[in-house]
Amino acid sequence: MLRSLVCAVIAAGFVVTGPVVAHADPTSSEVEAQIDKQWNQLEPVIEDYNDVHGKLTKLQKQQKQLSTTLAPLQKQVDAAMGEVRVMAADAYMQGPPTAVAALLSGSPSSLTEKLSLLEQLAANRQASIGDVVKLRDKYAADKAKVDALATEISTRDADLKNKKTAIEKEITSLQKLRLKVYDAEDTEFKTGPCPATYTNDKGGRAAQRACDLIGKPYVFGSEGPNSYDCSGLTKEAWAAVGVHLEHYTKDQWGSGRSVSRDELKPGDLVFYYSDVHHVAIYIGNGMVVHAPHTGDHVRMATIDRGPIAGYRRPG
Repeated sequence: MLRSLVCAVIAAGFVVTGPVVAHADPTSSEVEAQIDKQWNQLEPVIEDYNDVHGKLTKLQKQQKQLSTTLAPLQKQVDAAMGEVRVMAADAYMQGPPTAVAALLSGSPSSLTEKLSLLEQLAANRQASIGDVVKLRDKYAADKAKVDALATEISTRDADLKNKKTAIEKEITSLQKLRLKVYDAEDTEFKTGPCPATYTNDKGGRAAQRACDLIGKPYVFGSEGPNSYDCSGLTKEAWAAVGVHLEHYTKDQWGSGRSVSRDELKPGDLVFYYSDVHHVAIYIGNGMVVHAPHTGDHVRMATIDRGPIAGYRRPG
């Protein structure tokens, strides 16, 4: 997996490395097409980072929970073994306790008899905490597996995170070309009523939340509150109505119910490209809200802003 991700980054870097070549007098549509082409080669890498980072966060939470569970179990085991050591010393120095002596015939006085009694005493005490020991060992084994996986994913997470600066630098250079063509920053992020069609259900309120975030800057790997990437935006919109989505387009694609274009309602998710590396939220009347790419902002767009892979309804 790591090798494939690194290869993807290298391949993306190959495309955007070096000065951006454009026509002597490029039109705005030509520049937009150039940005879209190069961004669509980089965005899958960003979504892979979101996936890996999300898994790492969950593993770190599991590590903390397992450590919290293990501590009292280990304390019980340590206390029980401490009792065995105390009873062992007492059995050796003073002879067997009265309760144990009642189970035995005679009064053992030789060292051999006392050691035999000690073995029985320890065995009985250990058997009484056997379930605790088994539970401790199970959680310890689980934690060892989680620790190993967390170490592996942490390495992948750091590798992809280190690509962030290079990725954003290349896209920023494209954005500068875009602004040069427009001769001013494009601030028309909202082009009409948002949501275009409002419904007072979860989907409608999720769409409203996305509309409220229009104008927030795009930032790679961000899920708010001051910036967003595409899946971070849709995650935040649906979180506002109590529905959890992972910060990863492919997970969002798999978690919702498939709907047709004719069935679209505000709040439904619209996925783009064959590998579903971009997602937007439908707001009605053939419009979506999405976080396009580095250098841009959360904005309204027509639903046909790119090749559509399908539609999903969360919740």
